[in-house]
Amino acid sequence: MKRIAIFGFGVLAMVAGAFAQTPDTDTPLLALPQNLRADAGVIKWKPDHTYDTLKPSKNMLVCYDRSGFPLQQPFSIECTDQRNLPRVKQNLDAEALGDRMKSEAQLMDLEKSGKREKPVFGSVWYHLMGMSKEMARPHMTIAVPGATQASMGLPENGRGGGVWIMSAGTTTAHLMTPGE
Repeated sequence: MKRIAIFGFGVLAMVAGAFAQTPDTDTPLLALPQNLRADAGVIKWKPDHTYDTLKPSKNMLVCYDRSGFPLQQPFSIECTDQRNLPRVKQNLDAEALGDRMKSEAQLMDLEKSGKREKPVFGSVWYHLMGMSKEMARPHMTIAVPGATQASMGLPENGRGGGVWIMSAGTTTAHLMTPGE
């Protein structure tokens, strides 16, 4: 009887441990509009900036938690097209330096050498970030690598209001959308 009880407690402890270690696949999805969440994937970045897939994507969107990563807000989640993940890895590698100027210099060197991964043209980057989950604010950009005012007809600064191209002419070019 004593062996059965010990075995039962052991099984119960293993089951409880498995439930306690279930990865959070809901929080990273909060950066997306509600109608996109069900089919979006979730990954978890590892310290070497490779990742594990926690939930496969059915709509090409993938979300991940960057909370507490170097140069990130305490609460920081992001979603984008899964084909942009090589670019995200470059960002994580650069940010791991822990110094914004060094990080930006490394990314600029990749840009100048032609080794900077290009995001998918027209892909959306969804962000939700802040000092806490409760204080987080959404931000969305649309990748338009290489775009300029001449190629898209949009201004290259936000002084006139409305949508504009930030970092025009680079792989980092993206549309800034005013407001939330």
